[in-house]
Amino acid sequence: MTSKPHTDEVYVEKRKPKYPIKFNIQLNEEQKIAKSIIIENPITVIKGMAGSGKTLVAAQAALDMLFNKEVERIVITRPTVSKEDIGFLPGDIKEKMDPWLAPIYHNLYMLYDKVKIDRDLDNGKIEIVPFAFMRGRTFVDSFVIVDEAQNVTHSQMEAVIGRLGKGSKMVICGDMAQIDLHSRKETGFSFLTRVEEQVKGFRVVNLEKNHRHDIVAPVLKVYETFRD
Repeated sequence: MTSKPHTDEVYVEKRKPKYPIKFNIQLNEEQKIAKSIIIENPITVIKGMAGSGKTLVAAQAALDMLFNKEVERIVITRPTVSKEDIGFLPGDIKEKMDPWLAPIYHNLYMLYDKVKIDRDLDNGKIEIVPFAFMRGRTFVDSFVIVDEAQNVTHSQMEAVIGRLGKGSKMVICGDMAQIDLHSRKETGFSFLTRVEEQVKGFRVVNLEKNHRHDIVAPVLKVYETFRD
């Protein structure tokens, strides 16, 4: 895992005393470092190829802080890049978003008891927010996860970061190799790497280990070389 060190004073939040949460899945050393960076900073960008555990780390950090009452809720969003307008899909907001948020649910259920997770989904402590509905809201005392952020445009990225209120954290997860936008120039995700050098409390972490089949990483590297 790589994270560019700051040359000036590093922003560190003082964390309240907490009780350790027993999760079903333990993070590796690289992921533990990423989680500690998330806990200590208001905004963290997590980069990494498919299978590196970006969403898993973000979800565990979010649940840790929610269960220790350091935030009041978890807010999860991701862009819906699809030809079919989400408004025409049947069901309420959660049901409309479920197909896009399946990986998030999968990680939450792997990490902790499904009954507890479902209860917090029902009572609003874990909230699913369509990306288009983020505009106009301010998230206070919340842990915000923006997943698949490589498909967020520049204007959308600026808008969603502007939603972060007092006592909140935001984790922005993405992989530049999985852009579904019409042009790579449209993504606002790559620009975020420049912010770390100028803003205290804004960190960028790169997860380098792949936890899927051994063949996945070399194949993806070939694709990346071909695309470039």
